[in-house]
Amino acid sequence: MEKLFHVYDRAVLALSRLAAVVAGLCILAVAFIVCYEIVMRGLFGAPTEWVLEISTYLIIAAGFLGFGVTLRRRGHIQVDFVVERFSPRVRCVTELLMTLLAVLIFFIFMTESTDFVLASYEYHKLSPSILRFPLWIPQLPLVLGFGLLFLELIRQGWADALALVKGDYSEFQANVAERRDD
Repeated sequence: MEKLFHVYDRAVLALSRLAAVVAGLCILAVAFIVCYEIVMRGLFGAPTEWVLEISTYLIIAAGFLGFGVTLRRRGHIQVDFVVERFSPRVRCVTELLMTLLAVLIFFIFMTESTDFVLASYEYHKLSPSILRFPLWIPQLPLVLGFGLLFLELIRQGWADALALVKGDYSEFQANVAERRDD
């Protein structure tokens, strides 16, 4: 079971890293197109009509694509002032229960956002701007981000379950200590 977990862990890590790279490239692209807009507007008096819309899509994509890697790095906000007083075993059980609840919630988010994107694609919905951009394209990172977060939550829950089964909370405690250091 642990061997299968490590294969899954590496696969999810690879997907999360790829998504993080794409998110970084989205931010870089925004920087370039905003600079382009500044030059065109300031030096040539020729503002663009597409920069605001495309940069908005890219920023939103970067945010959603960063969900999984942020969870892996324990970067999401977590209120744990009550739970930190529990024993390591109770903390691990609590963490596992909260992770299972989050898996359920984000499974619903993932399926509903998939339906949303598919509807935009099926009905050929376009942005209400001059670009008339197909909306399923900027909506797709919503599904990918929730999907990566879902996979990462499964990985986290699996790790907590393994710690409970083994009765070894050293790795779990290291993760909790790591969160406090951030």
